[in-house]
Formats: sequence, C-alpha cells, structure tokens
Amino acid sequence: MAKLPQSPFMNSPSTGSSSSAPAPSTSRTQGNKDSNVQLVQKLVLDLNNYNLRGNALLELSKMREQFQDFAPLLWNSPGTIAALLQEIISIYPALSPPNLSPAQSNRVCNALALLQSVASHRETRMSFLNAQMPLYLYPLINTTWKSKPFEYLRLTSLGVIGALVKVGDTQVISFLLSTEIIPLCLKTMETGSELSKSVATFIVQQILMDDVGLDYVCTTAERFFAVRQMLGNMVAALAQQPSSRLLKYIIRCYLRLCDNQRACDALRGCLPDMLRDGTFSAALQEDATTGRCLQQLLLKVHGPRVAPQAGGGSNLMRGN
Repeated sequence: MAKLPQSPFMNSPSTGSSSSAPAPSTSRTQGNKDSNVQLVQKLVLDLNNYNLRGNALLELSKMREQFQDFAPLLWNSPGTIAALLQEIISIYPALSPPNLSPAQSNRVCNALALLQSVASHRETRMSFLNAQMPLYLYPLINTTWKSKPFEYLRLTSLGVIGALVKVGDTQVISFLLSTEIIPLCLKTMETGSELSKSVATFIVQQILMDDVGLDYVCTTAERFFAVRQMLGNMVAALAQQPSSRLLKYIIRCYLRLCDNQRACDALRGCLPDMLRDGTFSAALQEDATTGRCLQQLLLKVHGPRVAPQAGGGSNLMRGN
C-alpha cells in the first residue's frame, strides 16, 4: 500500500533550541494531537481496503471537523476518492426498484459526509467540481421513496450540494446550472421531508442570489413558472404543516426574484395571499429578520398600499 506523504495536519518541527522543556500539559496536548493525526492517516489508508472501509467511513465521518486540512488529505490520498465513489455507485441498483437497507444507507451517508468536507473546503472545491463529482450524487437526490434509508440518502446528498453553494461562488453556480440542478431541487421541494425541502430550497435561494442564477431562472417563462409554482405550492402546504425554517427560505427566494423587474411584475398577480393575510403571523413574530424580508417583499410587489409589519401578523393590510 502506498505511503501517504506527511500530513498537512502535522506541525513543522521547531527550529532553534530552547533552554526550557515544554510544560507537561503542553506535551500531553501535542501528544494527543499527534496520536489523533496518526489515527486519521491510518483510517484514510483503510478506505482502500474494502474489509476495513466500513469502520473507516464511520470513524472519519465523526472526526472530519476536527482538522482544518482534512479535505486536502482526502483528495490527495491515492485511491481515497475512488473508494468513496465506489461506495456511491455500488448502491445505484438498490435505488430502483427500491431495495435499500438502513445499513447500506448509513454507510453511503458516511461516504457522502466525507465528500461534503471536500466540497466545502476552499482548496478542494474547484477540483471537486472539475472532476464533475456532483453528477454522481444526482441519482441519489432524484429518488422519491419516502422511507428513512432513502430520505437520509437524499438529505445527505443535498447537503453536499448545499456546501458547494454556501460560499456564493459564481463558478460553482454556473456549473450546477449546466447540470440541471434546479429541476432536481424542485422535485425534492415537492416530495421530500421538511428537512430535505429546506435544504433544496436553500440551494435554490443561493443560486438565485448569484446574478447568473437569477438570470437563468428569469430568462424563460417556463423556468420562472416552474420556480414560482413550486414556491406557491409550498406556501400553501406550510399553512397545514408550518415550518419557520422553510418559510424563511421561501420568502428569501421570492424577495430575490423581485430584483428582476419582469419577475417582480409577474409576482403581482400570483404572490400567495397567505403571505399577507396573517396566516404566518405567529412564525414571523418569532423571526424578526424573516418578518423584515416579508415586509420588503410586499413593498416591492404591491407597493405602499400594503403596510406590512416586521412581525407579519394581523396588521397586514391587503391591497385592493
């Protein structure tokens, strides 16, 4: 098995001499750190051994946030990314017809957690994109089965995409748009759990926040209608099953759409009444920031005839 180069976690040896020995507590801390680094290096090597991979995936997924350069180590270690892809591809046959066990789902979710670290790190993000790694996740996001193994798989896959868009990089947004990520997110927004819907809506929000993404959605009537229709359906569903988190993302999507004049004009005739009739007053009173976003949205769409309050409650006056 190939030997890993010295980990970037390791501190460079000190140059020069010191007249005093390190304090005992400092020595113990450094010793614990070195021991953890050695364990991570061993576990990364274990990923290349199928018999050891399951335990390595589990342990590394727990330790991935403890080291700043964990993602570069994964990406630059021979065979590691190939091993993670093997885990993902191996469950494709279990997606349809649905035959995914909880153990299979948990194992792949651990692999996806490691890929999320790679996707979110500034040194590995573009390499991740250039290798077109997100495409391997799309079959997992595209599932509609509602059992827990499938839901966990869908949610964790969306988490990888969410880590990519969180930084607001135009190159990332352009790549994802070229791979038709919007329809995938809309599908999850329609059929997923509350948490999956929230992550998918967050991804759409982040795409819209970039000018490239906003132009993409608003360039054709079909794209705008698809996004607007889904947001409207979700607002109606929230009246029955409230979610402050999901409502926040929906309102932010609407507000960003208003930065396109044609989209703003179109919303005057189709913005859900429930956003201005007090339906969500209780939720908005607990989230002043989202209440202010709703206030801005109503002012942009309906003008001063609607006098929204930051709490969004019963004081909202409907325009004629």
